[in-house]
Amino acid sequence: MTDVDLSVLYEEHFRSLVKLASMYVDDIETAEEVTQDAFLKMLSGRYRIEPGKEAPYLRSMVLNGARSKLRKRRVRRLYDPGPPGTAPAAELGGVQGAEQRRLLDTMRNLPEKQAAVLILRYYLDLSEAEIAETLGIARGSVKSHAHRGLAKMATLLEDERTMTGNEHD
Repeated sequence: MTDVDLSVLYEEHFRSLVKLASMYVDDIETAEEVTQDAFLKMLSGRYRIEPGKEAPYLRSMVLNGARSKLRKRRVRRLYDPGPPGTAPAAELGGVQGAEQRRLLDTMRNLPEKQAAVLILRYYLDLSEAEIAETLGIARGSVKSHAHRGLAKMATLLEDERTMTGNEHD
């Protein structure tokens, strides 16, 4: 690892990294765990990171860790769906919460790169250059993935409205 002070990186980026992880995993505890794991891996010193590239590297580790947790969770649910739970009251979270969940669920159904680009852009407000650096792709690819991701989301949301009969939303 570089000579960067890990505690400074932690202070500057922990919250935004947890926010990033929370786009993939549904609970804050798991998002925090994924983020802490990324910092621990960086602390281990096994990674050679160019000076000034620590934040994108951490974002990349958090993205990979969150996707890994999500894959493991999906596999577990396939083999053990668990007992049926009770539905929360309709008033909890309100309409805005339901709309946000709907958008997140739709985003999670996008191809991996498209979802990652949209999350980094619209949820973490990163620039195209920062997204390209985090994902290890060209800036033009960031634009392409964003364009295709937004188009796919629009299609998925429209299909959902048509299927549920809410065509006038």
